[in-house]
Formats: sequence, structure tokens, C-alpha cells
Amino acid sequence: MTSAPSTTIGVSIPVPEPHGEYLQARRADFGDPSAWDIPAHITLLPPTLVDEETYAAFLGHCRTVASAHAPFDVVLRGTGTFRPLSDVVFIQVAQGVSVCEALEVELRAGPVLRKLDFYYHPHVTVAHNVGEVALDRAFSELADYSVTFRVPAFHLYELGTDGVWRPVHEFELSGG
Repeated sequence: MTSAPSTTIGVSIPVPEPHGEYLQARRADFGDPSAWDIPAHITLLPPTLVDEETYAAFLGHCRTVASAHAPFDVVLRGTGTFRPLSDVVFIQVAQGVSVCEALEVELRAGPVLRKLDFYYHPHVTVAHNVGEVALDRAFSELADYSVTFRVPAFHLYELGTDGVWRPVHEFELSGG
């Protein structure tokens, strides 16, 4: 008996350009080895392994979730950290948190019943898998960072065999 092929997926709100590339460049500056493999984003569904049947059903679920939500504004402002639980520094979502939370709950309530390792907290990672000095630098150097952007859609990403996350499906927020 052979097992069904599987794919690692994730669902995120991409940080638009030029802000996304800037945050990726900063992440690289802090020495994060994954900086150019992971586009700057706000996670809605963390990395999840799915089989073909679940993947197909989940695509329909994503369309349903997106059709129930209107585009919204996000404000990213200042830094935060998950230390000491996890050596991560991030840019905080200062506006748009409740919509991100609603999208996250709804996406995990469909064909992909994903339990979380940590409580959901929308953010944009800027330093991970780096030493204390780099984490401290990221926290202080981006403390005054602030940007506002419109979120018209969320994306489903696939993890490539090369370790790079790529957007493969876009789901337009079309609700009223």
C-alpha cells in the first residue's frame, strides 16, 4: 500500500511591496538563514502537511472564507518578541488584529483541523534562528517601524523541495 502524496501548505497575508522586501532584507541583515525563503507575511495557517484530497477540499474552504470577509487595513507598528518561549522578534500588528484572528479561526475550522503549538498572535517575523545579539538588534532597530496597507486577499503557499515558500493560490476578500 502506498501513501497519498502530501504537500506542506500555509496560508498568509503577504506584506506588499516595497514593505515586504524591506522586511525580508532586514531579516537577512539580522542573520536569519530563512530570510529569503519566507516572504514577509502575517500567518493565518501555519505550516501544515495535507494530502491531495484534503488540499482540494481546503481550496474550496479558502474561497468560502474569503467570500465572507471584506478587504481591510493593517497597521504594522513597533516590535515585539516571544522570548523566552521562542527566540523570535517580530513587527506587531497594531490594527487589523480582529480580522486576522477571525480569518485564522475560520480557516482552521474546515477540512484542515490544525491544532496550534502556541496561542495565535498575528505578527510579521523579522528575526528567528539567530543569536541574542541579533535578536536585540532587530528589536531595537525596528522599534519605530510603522506602515499601513490594505489587505485585498490572502494567499495559500506551498513549501518547495528547496525549502522556499511560494504563493500558489490567491483568495480575494469579497464579502460585504
